[in-house]
Amino acid sequence: MKSLTLSFCFIFSVIGAMAQNTGKLSGNISKDGKPAEGATISLLRAKDSAVVKLSTTNNQGSYVFENIAGGHYLISATAVGHLKAWSGKIELAPKDPVVHVPSLTLVPVSKDLAGVTVSSKRPLVEQRIDRTIVNVEASITNIGTSALEVLEKAPGVTVDRDGNISLKGKEGVLILVDGRPTQLSGPDLANLLRNMNSSQLDQLEIMTNPPARYEAAGTAGIINIKTKKAITAGFNGSASVAYSQGKYPKTNEGFNFNYRNAKFNFFTNLSHNYQKRFQIMNIDRNILDDNNNSVLKIFNQVTTRNSAGNAYNAKFGVDFFADKRTTFGAVVNLNARQMSSDNPNTTLISNAVKQLQTVTDAFVNTESAWKSINANLNYRRILDQKGKEITSDIDFVKHITDNDLFMVNSYTDATGNPISKADTLTGLLPQDIDVYSAKVDYLHPLGKDARFEAGIKTSIVRTDNNARYDSVQYGQVIPDLNRSNHFVYQENINAAYLNLSTPLSKKISAQFGLRMENTNATGQQKSTGENFSRHYTQLFPTAYFQYKANDKNNFGANFGRRVRRPSYQSLNPFIRFLDRYTYSQGNPNLKPSISNNVELTHTWNNQVTTTLNYTNVKDIIQEVIQQKGEEAYNMPENVSSLNTFGLSVNANTPVAKWWTSNININVNYDKYKGVISNDPIRLSATSFVINGTQQFKISKTFTAELNGMFRSGWLEGVIRVKPVTVIGAGVSQQVLKGKGTVRLTARDIFYSQRMRGKSRYANVDVNLRQRSETQIVTIGFTYNFSKGKKIAPVKRTSGSAGEEQNRIGQ
Repeated sequence: MKSLTLSFCFIFSVIGAMAQNTGKLSGNISKDGKPAEGATISLLRAKDSAVVKLSTTNNQGSYVFENIAGGHYLISATAVGHLKAWSGKIELAPKDPVVHVPSLTLVPVSKDLAGVTVSSKRPLVEQRIDRTIVNVEASITNIGTSALEVLEKAPGVTVDRDGNISLKGKEGVLILVDGRPTQLSGPDLANLLRNMNSSQLDQLEIMTNPPARYEAAGTAGIINIKTKKAITAGFNGSASVAYSQGKYPKTNEGFNFNYRNAKFNFFTNLSHNYQKRFQIMNIDRNILDDNNNSVLKIFNQVTTRNSAGNAYNAKFGVDFFADKRTTFGAVVNLNARQMSSDNPNTTLISNAVKQLQTVTDAFVNTESAWKSINANLNYRRILDQKGKEITSDIDFVKHITDNDLFMVNSYTDATGNPISKADTLTGLLPQDIDVYSAKVDYLHPLGKDARFEAGIKTSIVRTDNNARYDSVQYGQVIPDLNRSNHFVYQENINAAYLNLSTPLSKKISAQFGLRMENTNATGQQKSTGENFSRHYTQLFPTAYFQYKANDKNNFGANFGRRVRRPSYQSLNPFIRFLDRYTYSQGNPNLKPSISNNVELTHTWNNQVTTTLNYTNVKDIIQEVIQQKGEEAYNMPENVSSLNTFGLSVNANTPVAKWWTSNININVNYDKYKGVISNDPIRLSATSFVINGTQQFKISKTFTAELNGMFRSGWLEGVIRVKPVTVIGAGVSQQVLKGKGTVRLTARDIFYSQRMRGKSRYANVDVNLRQRSETQIVTIGFTYNFSKGKKIAPVKRTSGSAGEEQNRIGQ
């Protein structure tokens, strides 16, 4: 606490030292040879075009912005039926605090252009000081795909065979949607992202070292998925439909709509997704003698999973503009999914010399139903003309999951004769999760390009998991008390942060932050009487420096400390079966992982960004394969420490007027050191990933794209995975005077996205092979409509549910 107090005092002393005088900007707007009354005037920061203030002209066509901090600005003016007018760069300095902007004239839109929709194409990848931005619609092959498939192609992002997301080779990524966590992790998060249509998405914000205002969760960083938002007064929206064909058909449909007037902004997103997929997994295991590691038995397991289901998403929201400075908002997000999965599998059991002894045939059926509601109330108040503002959020999240398991096992000898009676296991695995959270954020501009931010947050989470397993023997249902369990987990996190960004000189800028999080958690296994209680407080500092050497060279350095708390499901000690011999289980003894991250960056000409990074993780949470007799199971453990050294290069360059290239290269060296089942492990690997997207503008309305990814062999926890290559392509044609777009895409053209891996340590000797439905052709159509004039978008809050939403379902 002493260090925290000293840090707060330091930040507040800097605030006082940096306060500067303010000034005034004024000007006149004309149109059609007379003063332009009621024109919309925007004051923007010159360096990034961020909106500082909005105003309208009076009946004389005049406007005034008062109490403006010193700095460089731009003025833009808009009016219905006229083209936007821009000022030149304006400097507001202490020596000249009052500036009269040269008059601007609004030019009428010509009749030839009146019915034309004008749009500008954003680059696929943009680089900022603290994040990488991916513009989703800039890639043709994103049409008809899911959010998870969009993430697979993002710079530095990898998705493993189970849908787990890594960033620059590191696990522990916090996923946000519009600044709000998804409240899911592991398989549930992967399924949610698979069910989100790419037509709903606008941008991905990838932050390997997020500022202090964001949750400290996510040792690898944060990915914020931004959905589309309206910037038109009146109504606008889009509708999309796509059909995909792999081995099985798939469809997705989406509809976005927004209406805005002077007092209200209404918006909605609706989508439906039907998926039918297959997956084939081979698991070859050697059962070893504990004394000398000689082979006793050989298990060859083949599982074929066929799954099908529907997912629905509905988002409704409203913003109420009480006055020019006050906005109230409410958002409700509803999700529902039903999935059915059949997993027939066969296990061949041989002796040490590979002579077949017995065969186990299993049929496993899982019926899953998942429902979720996320409700948010938010408030924003601009306190004065200087730009001070306060925002607040209250969130409630509820997830209800029902999983029903039915498993039948039959046993025969090598010739197919029964050797024992078949057995049946049924399971009811419900899960209820409730999250309540609230936060308040304060923003205080401090003059030229400087700002101070502070905030507090609290959250309460309760999860209730009551798993019941029953065995069916000779037609009688017998409760399986060894596998059944009732686990209740409660958690309270209280947080506060300070953040200061400021220029240190004409070429150097900096940002400093400090976040404190206090965690209180209890767990109860009501079936066994085992309980735990944990209470701890942690500090998470961040620091960023940027040096602009000249117009073409920018250098940066940043440091951040982050935490990865166990997901709620990974703390749950329940058993989840793949088949009779393989299953996964939670671990209530998990501790949070702490990471320290350092990055050095260089950006050339806003086109090529090079990053060196180092990460140290203590008590890393990792899925570990363990063997108990003939059974193998996955269990998360704090297995080791991890040191990662990385180099990444992202080049977004125009090769020709008709050809734009984006190449991303990541090289990582990972070194694990720890203990599993009392046996020391030391694993290391150097891996690299190359992602490339080539876009070709064939004509004004016809474009094409070729993309690909190569990932060398890498470490996925304790599994060494072999190289993977994926190639995709697509074409896009604008129709209906630019309002409609037809796209045809192909993913994994050569069907090369297959996982192969092995794991060797202690008494574990496993080889894995997995093949999924990745070779897919999609045709899609999108139609955009609008009626109104462009205005400044509504500033959305990030919600208060924090990392809690990202920790369900692992």
